[in-house]
Amino acid sequence: MSMVRRAIPNASTVDEANQVVRGNWLQAIEQHHLQYSGTTMIRDILDIGCSVGVSTRFLADKFPSANVTGLDLSPHFLSVAQFKEKKIGPRKNPIKWMHANAEDTGFPPQSFDLVSVSYVFHECPERAIVNILKEAFGLLRPGGTIVVSDQSPKSKILQEMSPVLFTLLKSTEPFLDEYHLTDLEGRMEEAGFIKVQTGLTDPRHRTLTATVPC
Repeated sequence: MSMVRRAIPNASTVDEANQVVRGNWLQAIEQHHLQYSGTTMIRDILDIGCSVGVSTRFLADKFPSANVTGLDLSPHFLSVAQFKEKKIGPRKNPIKWMHANAEDTGFPPQSFDLVSVSYVFHECPERAIVNILKEAFGLLRPGGTIVVSDQSPKSKILQEMSPVLFTLLKSTEPFLDEYHLTDLEGRMEEAGFIKVQTGLTDPRHRTLTATVPC
């Protein structure tokens, strides 16, 4: 959670920083889907690499009529996500939590209208990124939207980070260099996505949105 505080240093609390970061992210999703898939309703949402469910809950709040599923490879994170969700209280459409590999989720093709991958790819080798994008493309219905949020290699904050701090950061993120060298927009297009858009949603992170052809 300290990640969002670093991204929004003027925020007084983690919750305030989260509202800014996730608010910009949700706005990017809504704008892209409305522009390129306006006639496609968002009925089913998959949050890949949901961790403890922060992004999943924001998606469920933004799209209360949708069926939202959070997927992660860690049973521990999923248990924490379920615990946090119970503390919030019941929803009209309860969030579903699934333990599975993002590269092979087991869902039938064309099961979702929106797939989200938040702060996952910088922890993956490029081959896994490619596989996850292919899986997401197959899971989306025609006109569906994918949204990818992660570190921006063009972030001035990251570019101006001291060598000592950057070395420390890389010591906990073994695939960080590989992620920064990955042409993510190109990989999304290779997977079949069109209308790939990229923008900064806070000083440290970018959000990429794209569409499955109708």
